[in-house]
Amino acid sequence: MAIRQICVYAASSDKCHASYLVAAECLGRNLARNRIGIVYGGGAVGLMGRLAQGALTEGGKVIGVIPRFMDEEEWGHTGLTELQVVDDIHQRKRTMLAASDAVVALPGGCGTLEELFEAIAWKRLGLYTNPITIVNTNGFYNPCVELLERCITERFMNPGHSAIWTLVDSPEEVVPALQSAPPWNKN
Repeated sequence: MAIRQICVYAASSDKCHASYLVAAECLGRNLARNRIGIVYGGGAVGLMGRLAQGALTEGGKVIGVIPRFMDEEEWGHTGLTELQVVDDIHQRKRTMLAASDAVVALPGGCGTLEELFEAIAWKRLGLYTNPITIVNTNGFYNPCVELLERCITERFMNPGHSAIWTLVDSPEEVVPALQSAPPWNKN
């Protein structure tokens, strides 16, 4: 399967350590250099903003999907290839997944984690069968992956469910991880 456009989940905070912002920008640049478009939450600041800027700097295609209430607060990035305004968060998430050939999660807060876990659950159920890659900058996702592995150990998930996601340490590893992801069999 060709990866033409990916959904990226990322924080809107710019108060985090600079290494997270640098990694987000690096991912944006790498995706654009590989001619992979981005669909993301549409934010102008934090990891979201740096992801978009990195891709746009390299001539990449970046589509933001933002709920109306966030657009009214002027949280959207004004320099994107396209900014889609949707009714609510639920429509935003559905729209982003429907438009993507893969999911990538950068570090973030409760919104990013909720989106990532929803994508994992959808893949488990066979509703979304594309690759999911988690960028573990500074070991950020170690506790999350440990919890998912515990779900498997405690038999809330099957051992094969560990293939739902791929963990990488850097943005440079994302494209190869997506390209080598095996097809998903929900059994």
